[in-house]
Amino acid sequence: MKKKPESRDSRRLFGLSRNVFIFGFVSLLNDWSSEITVRILPLFLANVLGVKTSIIGLIEGVADSTATLLKIFSGWFSDKVGRRKPLVLAGYALSALSKPLFYFAASWPFILVLRFLDRVGKGVRTSPKDALIADSTENNRQGRAFGYSRAMDPLGAVIGLLMAAALIAFGGHVVRLMTRSTYQTLVLLAAVPALISVFLVVLFIRDHPPEGEKRTRPSLSLKGFDGRFRAFLAIMVVFTLGNSSDAFLILRSQQLGLSLVEILIMLAMFNFVTTIVSFPAGVLSDRIGRLKVIIAGWFIYGLIYLGFALARSGWQVWALYTLYGAYYGATEGVARALVADVVTDSAKRGTAYGLYNAAVGISALPASVIAGWLWQSIGPAAPFLFGAVLSLIAMAALTVLTRAHRPA
Repeated sequence: MKKKPESRDSRRLFGLSRNVFIFGFVSLLNDWSSEITVRILPLFLANVLGVKTSIIGLIEGVADSTATLLKIFSGWFSDKVGRRKPLVLAGYALSALSKPLFYFAASWPFILVLRFLDRVGKGVRTSPKDALIADSTENNRQGRAFGYSRAMDPLGAVIGLLMAAALIAFGGHVVRLMTRSTYQTLVLLAAVPALISVFLVVLFIRDHPPEGEKRTRPSLSLKGFDGRFRAFLAIMVVFTLGNSSDAFLILRSQQLGLSLVEILIMLAMFNFVTTIVSFPAGVLSDRIGRLKVIIAGWFIYGLIYLGFALARSGWQVWALYTLYGAYYGATEGVARALVADVVTDSAKRGTAYGLYNAAVGISALPASVIAGWLWQSIGPAAPFLFGAVLSLIAMAALTVLTRAHRPA
């Protein structure tokens, strides 16, 4: 059996290959930019443009579902042509170029277009990037690699959000609501790290053709993937239907009394917790199995959403968001490592990650639309109760899968 190309490179940092290590900093810079422009976008929509929660849910759902459809195609296409880097580069470049345009946002349809362009970039790059990380990593280190990757994302968010909070606070704009001028200043601040991330991909990421056990023509279907992979995707759909956009968590936080600066600091805290949990969780999953870690994370998620439904004051939101960071860190990277474990043929990994991202993303549109409708029709607690119930159902199904199959 041939060694992976990257495995011939003896240079390692923290047990990570060069590709994986550099991708961490690419993710850090890109998330630094995205957190400033996109994470607090719901506050701009609600506070400045007066957009209803149902429209915010529609924007987030359309954006995420657009990314999903392209994740399927880009993963499959990277398998077909045997190259990952060009798609990764194109995706990061498109997202970086779309960020400054948020400065001119004046209506929700225009914002929908910008979110669409940004998510096109994410959709083009995500599956090829995941496949390239997996192909650049030994099988017994997948949890470490994806854990590191997930840790660097929120670390960038911490930097960006704290900078945004400091800019608002020291600028004399310590207010509860977002303003147009504040958001425009933040957009300009976010443009620089996004552009730097593109140059890192150009200069330092090395492309490696996938080396599968079979060099067959890739197919955009579940045919050829085993039952365990298909079952995991089905369970992810159930879970994601209750996992609406984080925009609703932010709006709920504001409703319970948090100011704009407090929300930014809280989001920074969330990302810091995600950072410190992601890498240890990935290493732990290398030792005890991916499914056990994911089940524990989903249980925590159910409790968090139940807490958001019952919360009555701002301090409770701080506690819940801390736990939310732990859930995120424990599951995001580990789930991607599980895909690499189950799909051992690297010639199919781009397609596999496309299908995995599809299971998550196609469910994002109905999840966010349902959440927006529940909020308006029943009350702010309703979408969180719905999410808690579905998370427990998915956790039970994953427990059955664990018993039916040997853990990865």
